[in-house]
Amino acid sequence: MILGNLSAHKGQKIRHWAKKHRVELCFTPTYASWANPIEAHFGPLRQFTIANSNHRNHTGQARALHAYLRWRNTNARHPDVLAAQRRERARIRSEKGIRWGGRPLTAAA
Repeated sequence: MILGNLSAHKGQKIRHWAKKHRVELCFTPTYASWANPIEAHFGPLRQFTIANSNHRNHTGQARALHAYLRWRNTNARHPDVLAAQRRERARIRSEKGIRWGGRPLTAAA
């Protein structure tokens, strides 16, 4: 099972469960979101369900999330959706360059 480095993924209960069920836990490198294909979907998801929103409660936010997912699944092969995915993957890959020496970070003030 591939996991991020979230501390909740590394607890004793998780490790015990994995050992009991013969599951190998493989952790992604720290600051390597670009290596996880699912990350390209989170940017558009945030943009369409959270950004500039004012949901009254979690139920309203969940409805917006479900509406986006229904739309996204219906239009998965639409050229505009595919182009947005390519842009998001490129943005994530550019983070990789910044984090792994591709471009210098600005010095802290």
